[in-house]
Order: sequence, then C-alpha cells, then structure tokens
Amino acid sequence: MLTVRPKVAELTFQLYGRPLHPELFQIYKSRRIERGGYWAKVDITGAGHVITWHYQGFTLTEVAAAAHHPLPKRRRLLFHRLGGERKEQVECRGGIVYQTTFQLEPADPAIFWMFQEELAREGDRRGLLHRFDSSGRLAMGALSYVNIETRSRSVLVQAFHTFPDDSAIVKSQSLIRLP
Repeated sequence: MLTVRPKVAELTFQLYGRPLHPELFQIYKSRRIERGGYWAKVDITGAGHVITWHYQGFTLTEVAAAAHHPLPKRRRLLFHRLGGERKEQVECRGGIVYQTTFQLEPADPAIFWMFQEELAREGDRRGLLHRFDSSGRLAMGALSYVNIETRSRSVLVQAFHTFPDDSAIVKSQSLIRLP
C-alpha cells in the first residue's frame, strides 16, 4: 500500500473532549503507555498523528489531520488550520490542563534535508518513527516522529511531521497535566 502524505496546506490541528473511533484513521505506528492512573495512546497517521489520553472517565483526543478528513464536530474543543505558530491552553474538568504549541515551519531545502536525515537517524533509536513512501517527485518520502515523556502527573508528547514536496515541517508539543 502506498503511504504518501497530503499537501501541508490541507492540515488542521484539533482537540476533542472525547475519544474518536480508531477506524476513522489509517494508523501506521502506535504506542500505548500507562502511568500514574492515566493512559495515553499515540498513533502516527497518514497526515500526522492522533493522541488519546484518558484519566478517570475523562478523555482528550488531539488530532493532526487533513482538513477534508471526515471528523466529528461534537465535543471539539479546538480547531485550527496549520500555518505559522500557535499556542493554546484548555482547562478541563477536575483541574486537568492541556497545553499545546504547534507550528508549520517552511524550511530552506538544504536545511530541510539535514533535519529529515537527522530525524531518520535518531528516530529509530528513540520514540516512534514512520517512513512514508516518496510521492515520486523526490527520492525520500516524508517522516513522522513522536516522542513521549511521562511523569506520574503529566505526559508530554512532541511530534515532528515532514513534508518533502513542500520543504515544510510540522512541529507540535502537547502537555497534559493532572492537578
């Protein structure tokens, strides 16, 4: 199966106060962690990622996906098209705090390829890495890398998604803290 990314201009960043059905996404790599009474599942998808975090009956789901991807609107807490840099904070019930920073970073092609090669080299050793097929225009396909750091009262997820056809990198860092 060919696994090529959509155009970077089509991407959105969304947060839900509910779980989303896994069958809504083409999942290429996945990891689940449990710590301090919460669990988190991180999936690398065709356009980006899905992070599902659950604690005592409360769920947050972060999605980086294509704008045309059919996702529900019910209990959607954030919706932004990717472009530039953005910071958000959502205070949830029970004192749970979600903070995120995400950005679309166009890069000079030489810098982009250095970053892409470094990510390919280091990503296999730490975190979750998926290599996408080339779109045919360039020799190397896109990469998605997700790093998860857990503490007993928080989880930090850093994600990097490359888009070789656009010489662009999508970076996100999300922190979910218990009170």
